[in-house]
Amino acid sequence: MTERIVGVVLAGGRSARFGRDKLAVAIEGRSMLDHAITAVEQVAGSVVVVAPPDSVPAMASDARLVHDSRAFEGPLAGLATGLNALDPTLERVLVVGGDMPTLVPAVLRRLIDALETHEAAVLADDAGPRPLPIALRRSAAAPALTRLLSTGERRLRALFVELDVVVVPSATWRLDDPEGLTLRDVDVPGDLPL
Repeated sequence: MTERIVGVVLAGGRSARFGRDKLAVAIEGRSMLDHAITAVEQVAGSVVVVAPPDSVPAMASDARLVHDSRAFEGPLAGLATGLNALDPTLERVLVVGGDMPTLVPAVLRRLIDALETHEAAVLADDAGPRPLPIALRRSAAAPALTRLLSTGERRLRALFVELDVVVVPSATWRLDDPEGLTLRDVDVPGDLPL
């Protein structure tokens, strides 16, 4: 663990397809959100959780909770909220979704390591680059977020054209995660790990 890396966990979605607050669903005795936070804590020195206004998700960790200024503006706005809440001296940022309960810390470290030569790093699977998890250099990401949000953009994938992004291929990151668990996110109850 290092103080030079900070984690941002995006927890501002509606859970509309899931039918209830999916981040509160218990998996092996802990909330889905806690699983994501715990994985990030193994890589980052501190973690910020970004939630909708007035939301107080149950968290077993000492992660810092911050709130979007407006609810459900999308992941790009949530990321901007998270970056604005960070100590400005922290440059390397790891971003995950709160609905990613099976993140593998060794894969997250690979993303952070890729920032040595790039502004951002993402993982690819058979369908191509995935928006989360993503590692970012704050100095490059913050102005890109401002530009994108000013145009009405809300998708994380829009960052891919704004930043110098390295895509870590499946053959590389699956050395640490053969089953591909890191890319599992939960949108509907059937996506829950067994």
